Amino acid sequence: MANPKVETLLPAVYSTCGEGPHWDVPSQSLFSVDIQAGTALRWEADTGKQTKITLDGTVSFVVPCDRGGVVVGHNRAISRVDWATQAATVLGEVDPGTTNRTNDAKADASGRLWAGTMGLEATPGQVAGPVGSLYSMSHDHKLTNQLGNISISNGMDWSDDNTVMFYIDSVPRKVYAFDFDLASGTIRNQRTAIEFAPDSLATHGLPDGMCLDAEGKIWVACFSASSVHRFDPETGKTLQTLKFPATNITSVCFGGKNLDELFVTSSQYNLQPSQGDQPLAGSLFRVTGLGVKGRAPYNFKG
Repeated sequence: MANPKVETLLPAVYSTCGEGPHWDVPSQSLFSVDIQAGTALRWEADTGKQTKITLDGTVSFVVPCDRGGVVVGHNRAISRVDWATQAATVLGEVDPGTTNRTNDAKADASGRLWAGTMGLEATPGQVAGPVGSLYSMSHDHKLTNQLGNISISNGMDWSDDNTVMFYIDSVPRKVYAFDFDLASGTIRNQRTAIEFAPDSLATHGLPDGMCLDAEGKIWVACFSASSVHRFDPETGKTLQTLKFPATNITSVCFGGKNLDELFVTSSQYNLQPSQGDQPLAGSLFRVTGLGVKGRAPYNFKG
């Protein structure tokens, strides 16, 4: 019987909003971002060593590149950054001429990058309408706007056979599913896989980052609800709930030597006094003993 254990791995390591955890198998390290601080962080599991890069503005995702370095979402740019020198090269710009910014991203099995955008947030979780989009970037850095009318573009992942893409828009509180064509990098037939009930704001909050486990179930970080829920994408039912000592849980990924540890990011950005004293807000958490494994993520090939 699984007996999950939640531990605070790096207390209050994110000074603003921790996001976008990505486990790098070759180096056994965890990449993540601190969005409003404009930093990408790397934690090495074997040594505990922490390093980071800092750019001006927001940094919303970090994904290792097969060609070396990492690709990051930097304001409205998608840029490659050399970790050692912090030199950034812009590969493309999304939503040009707007006040939008990039948000969550992930590479698919072909090494294509998928990255979303969102409008300005007056307060966390509140944007001025559905002005965001979902883009893909090919190996040769061609950008394609795949989907529009998005409020807060967030977590994404794919089924094991790469025929279904799951994708979160936080404000309507839905996890969408699409038919996915890996070869062409296209999505179609949008439908709702998981819909957060209107009366579940206290328990389920806003769906934020997400990942799939090796059994094809979906783990969703629930912003404003101190929790991560595991869902069955076939039925939309909640299968398991993990609770954390911070209100704003932002994203999840599997990692560790056996890919059986769940890393969970959180935010302390713009917390209000009414939300109580939260010394562990902005921490990186780790959950062990789940009895389920994840899958190794893909790098960006561009």
